[in-house]
Amino acid sequence: MPVPLNINDIDKLPKLNLPEYSFKFREDSFGCAEIYDQFRKRYIKLTPEEWVRQNFAVYLTKYLEYPQSRLKLEKTVKIGNSQKRCDIVYFDKNLGPEIIVECKSADIVIKRSPFAQIAMYNSLLKVKYLIVTNGLTHYIMQIDYLNNKFEILNYIPAYK
Repeated sequence: MPVPLNINDIDKLPKLNLPEYSFKFREDSFGCAEIYDQFRKRYIKLTPEEWVRQNFAVYLTKYLEYPQSRLKLEKTVKIGNSQKRCDIVYFDKNLGPEIIVECKSADIVIKRSPFAQIAMYNSLLKVKYLIVTNGLTHYIMQIDYLNNKFEILNYIPAYK
């Protein structure tokens, strides 16, 4: 389980390859930092991965204009006998899943593991776009189920 940051470490959070946004922070009774999650409407323990998740979710809604009401953070999915959590899932206007985002801490170099993880989620959800990010590097894949192939994109599609 990721270790929450100390409240004094907020100023040491990495600058991500995303537009800057002003978040609300507070300190819990143990001196750990919490960030206000506007999607879940509550404070969440601030970990390096949560920092990326919050920034990316804000990027999708504030800058790419995806409706906030259709974005779910840490969406639980049942795969086999276990329950997993997708970092971010965006649902289309018919409430079908359209995008899965897998977030890693900025200090994690993205290799095979996150792609295997997001592929496992997608085996159930069957989305159009898969995104893996550490906040610095973003990998975007568009899935074409009809032709059984995918395309690597160099941009994140804006909401239409």
